[in-house]
Amino acid sequence: MRVAIGSDHAGYEQKEQLKGHLASRGIDVEDVGTFSAGESVDYPDYAFAVAARVASGDAEFGVLVCGTGLGMAIAANKVDGVRAVSVVSPKFAELARAHNDANVVTVSGRFVAEEDNKQVIDAFLGTPFEGGRHAGRVEKINRKRS
Repeated sequence: MRVAIGSDHAGYEQKEQLKGHLASRGIDVEDVGTFSAGESVDYPDYAFAVAARVASGDAEFGVLVCGTGLGMAIAANKVDGVRAVSVVSPKFAELARAHNDANVVTVSGRFVAEEDNKQVIDAFLGTPFEGGRHAGRVEKINRKRS
């Protein structure tokens, strides 16, 4: 499995820890940045970079970390083919994958503990899409709207 990961300055410290956690599980991780917590950066740049890798198939999943996880999800969802969710619990991570076929998870580096985010990401990556009645709903999500 290949995962693209990115963060802004607020999520940098957790991103580094989460990256190590994923690698320790044998997951191929591509870090798109940021590479420092010392300088303020614009989170959409990193959300778009991760989302583009998922949308193109260069990565199966994406992980994004910012202060809340909210802005990253909004930005990532602007990329066609991406279904990003901001998640704070393992159960929501499971449901996002099983029912919504989410392919990018965003987490909070400021308000959620690192160990909790590890559980969220493990649940997200470990849960398959159920398909069935959910497939048609995901198809509707994927259609362009004006």
